[in-house]
Amino acid sequence: MSRTVKRAFKFRFYPTDVQAAELSRTFGCVRLVYNMALQARTEAWTLRQARIDYNATSALLTAWKKIDDLEFLNEVSSVPLQQALRHLQTAFTNFWAKRTNHPTFKSKRRSRRSAEYTTSAFRWRDEKLTLAKMSQPLDIVWSRPLPAGCSPSTVTVSQDAAGRWFVSLLCEDVIAETSATRRVGIDAGLNSLLTLSTGEKVTNPRYERADRERLARAQRNLARKQKGSANRAKARIKVARIYGRMADRRRDHLHKLTTRLVRENQTIVIEDLTVCNMVKNHRLARAISDAAWRQLRTMLEYKAAWYGRDLVVVDRWFPSSKLCSACGALAGSMPLNVREWTCRCGTIHDRDVNAARNILAAGLAVTACGDSVRPQRGSSRSGQLSAKQEDPRVTTGVPVR
Repeated sequence: MSRTVKRAFKFRFYPTDVQAAELSRTFGCVRLVYNMALQARTEAWTLRQARIDYNATSALLTAWKKIDDLEFLNEVSSVPLQQALRHLQTAFTNFWAKRTNHPTFKSKRRSRRSAEYTTSAFRWRDEKLTLAKMSQPLDIVWSRPLPAGCSPSTVTVSQDAAGRWFVSLLCEDVIAETSATRRVGIDAGLNSLLTLSTGEKVTNPRYERADRERLARAQRNLARKQKGSANRAKARIKVARIYGRMADRRRDHLHKLTTRLVRENQTIVIEDLTVCNMVKNHRLARAISDAAWRQLRTMLEYKAAWYGRDLVVVDRWFPSSKLCSACGALAGSMPLNVREWTCRCGTIHDRDVNAARNILAAGLAVTACGDSVRPQRGSSRSGQLSAKQEDPRVTTGVPVR
């Protein structure tokens, strides 16, 4: 069976001067409404212990538009302003559920410049997109075709730090069913971006290191410019373009890699890495950030849902590197510079390949019998993990040296 999913298609476009001015005003109004609503909700809770929902902030927006100093809010489309209030409501819902921190105010210089339009605020006709308050369609560079016969339900317009304009079209797409029976464990690393339980190692492209010299020269040039000058603004854009180039290449590589993994394997097992804690190591922070493990996991999650695959996440405390995939013995301390080690059973292990195989075995144990992948107190004393004590049929097909 095929699956119908919501999928966003992002394209670059080149607005006219009038369109750019209109979108810039919309971005500013969206940011202002979001900040004012956040302040109102924060004050209501601080002073009266009262929670203000979306309906209350929507009524406040109507009142704000009648104030003389805020009459400019009527000059832009009202839909992006309402969408900003809905996004704020979602942020507070996640905060109350303890899934994220308290919402923060949007900054003019640091926050993402974007506006979201629903079907009532744009016209889609003959594959041409015209936004509200605009008389001409956007000049979009169609780098790939949209699904046949689809019509976007939501349009998001954004501008990055380098000044590039993008439009994202949310459409319904049909994902064709593909059969796969393989299972793979994945160990993330820095020397090799990914190591698979099959023994394959995916090279880490290190895009940040490739452009490090160019970035350093551009940043030194930016530091010499006088603050507030036009030359400083030009130098800032050059730095942003280098960062954008690195991010684009990294994202493209991760998309191709994750799509291949999801299409070829029915079960994918990964580790639950705490990247936010790992980057506190200042010697490895730059390399870890460049690897983008969190972005890799996010792509695997939604693509696995698209294709009907099973994504299993192994506990972060599972000692995958120190566990022998052949006999299940647990080795002692193992520094990062040890890339190959020999178990007391005589098996010689490549550190990353062994870890990937153990991750796969632990993930299969979790899905098969609900076993824990943490070392138990009794079993850890004997050097044997409970994940290695399940029925041998659970790990049938796992490659072992």
